[in-house]
Amino acid sequence: MTLRESPFSNGCAEGLHAVGWALILPCFWFLEKILAVCNSTSLERAQRAEQECYLNPLRVFFGAILFFTLFLLTAPLALLGFLLWAPLQAARRPFSYHQEAAVPQEEQPVGSSKVTFGFVTGNLCLLPDGLARFNNLGHTQRRATAIGKLIAHGVSRPRIRIFVDSPSSCGTLSPSSSLLPQPTASYGATGQQDQSPPEDRANQAGRAPRTQGDVAIDLQGEDPEPSAPPASAANFNQNSNQQSRRGHRHPPRELGALGSGDDVPWEVSALFPANTDMVCLEEVFDKRAAQKLTAALGPLFGHVLYDVGVYACQVPGCCAGFKFFNSGLFLASRYPVLEAQYHCFPNSKGEDALAAKGLLAVKVLIGQNQEQNVVGYFSCTHLHAPEGEGAIRCIQLDMVTKWIAEFQAQTKQSNETVVFDVLCGDFNFDNCSPDDVLEQKHGLFEDYRDPCRAGPGKEKQWVIGTLLNQPTLYDDEVKTPDNLQETLEREELRKCYIAQPIPLAGCPLVYPEPGQPWVGRRIDYILYRESTLHKQCHTEVEEFTFVTQLAGLTDHIPVGLRLTVTLDSDGADP
Repeated sequence: MTLRESPFSNGCAEGLHAVGWALILPCFWFLEKILAVCNSTSLERAQRAEQECYLNPLRVFFGAILFFTLFLLTAPLALLGFLLWAPLQAARRPFSYHQEAAVPQEEQPVGSSKVTFGFVTGNLCLLPDGLARFNNLGHTQRRATAIGKLIAHGVSRPRIRIFVDSPSSCGTLSPSSSLLPQPTASYGATGQQDQSPPEDRANQAGRAPRTQGDVAIDLQGEDPEPSAPPASAANFNQNSNQQSRRGHRHPPRELGALGSGDDVPWEVSALFPANTDMVCLEEVFDKRAAQKLTAALGPLFGHVLYDVGVYACQVPGCCAGFKFFNSGLFLASRYPVLEAQYHCFPNSKGEDALAAKGLLAVKVLIGQNQEQNVVGYFSCTHLHAPEGEGAIRCIQLDMVTKWIAEFQAQTKQSNETVVFDVLCGDFNFDNCSPDDVLEQKHGLFEDYRDPCRAGPGKEKQWVIGTLLNQPTLYDDEVKTPDNLQETLEREELRKCYIAQPIPLAGCPLVYPEPGQPWVGRRIDYILYRESTLHKQCHTEVEEFTFVTQLAGLTDHIPVGLRLTVTLDSDGADP
């Protein structure tokens, strides 16, 4: 059975909750506008540079008076709504679930031994508009609408598959084949990922067929028959050609070589990875922004968890203090969500204690193989933010490890085959700052694998930081996807726009070490592990992606990971 959509068990509580929030919203909105009118982004200040100097002070003065007056007038209604809304939080499930019929995907081949899964994570800073401006980001609702469209465009574009006709052919570039049949209709799975034929079929075929959602490119000696790809495919081809000319791309690799040592295929892409299966977003604190993202991604993915977290006062020991904001976590999945569980960090401090940061763990149904349900586990989190407080983050990592283990122990069934176990999110520490040495050595990284990590405090040569400097978000070098892509690929430019590592208090920073590349702060992670999978499953990294498509819309660089899961021939038997 799937989850119910409403966070309340009955319509009466849901209706009262809606009425309470409707009374609070106008007052909340006017308070947000007071902050917004008094705090401009660097882009707005640049745009006003050509205006008369007296216009902005007048706008700020009269705007602040107007919104403050409206705030006072609506405050009594907000108080009444709060008295109705706050007690209902004890009866609210800590997330809302949205499901609908997703865009149909290509059928997956039956009986194959490989399947690929794509994951994406990114921090969007979708705070209320007045607060987002402290991070040099404004217009939260507009950004949410634009971000939703961009993600949907990126993940739904055709996926390029390259076939090479030579004795040393490596088959396809980013091959995607499935060990699974289509899931049964009783679970409502309509959004399976786009898959290409098995490798052996590709090698036997003289010319690869074009399949739904894919663009096949044949690299034979003779000229291929002319065929006009979709417009989105043409854009992607142009982008890929530009990348190849820069000379920063790995060549196609044999499937068995992926994930061994430093040989991890990676790219900086101006588009989100095609055929992504699960998207985890952080800092989607604004409810209206979450609804806009749900409207954009729901038809494509089919299953969305949003408004994740708790509000107001909770049971002692569960959360610290009164929660004004939810966790900010947002999850979109092509696969039906069978189980979901949320935990709130009880040790938050300072401004972080105002939000219900924590862990969201889900189990999704991939399909059915004979009498076995094939499932995957996916967890996402957002850790404590302030610098210099690594001890708090280490405790939270301990909690994350414990909560994931408990969730999987409670939900794992004997007739299930687990094919992936992924943890992602904004960890708010990196693997190069001396100030983050405690977190870098945490035992979590002995359990989960980080494709970007060479060891505690040491990144792999190709890794790029994911935290942008906020004051320079709208500079020409980083304000468009193509410009940001080019900047990230050039080390001398990265130093200007990626956040610097954090030194220990009182110690000068020496970075990077001689002979090492300049990486910067990478605080957005996608980790995976094999120890909890079916004993016959083996996982390899097919590709790691740094995404620039949200340039100018957030201060983080989203990252993507595609995993290939191989099931041995006798792996279907329990």
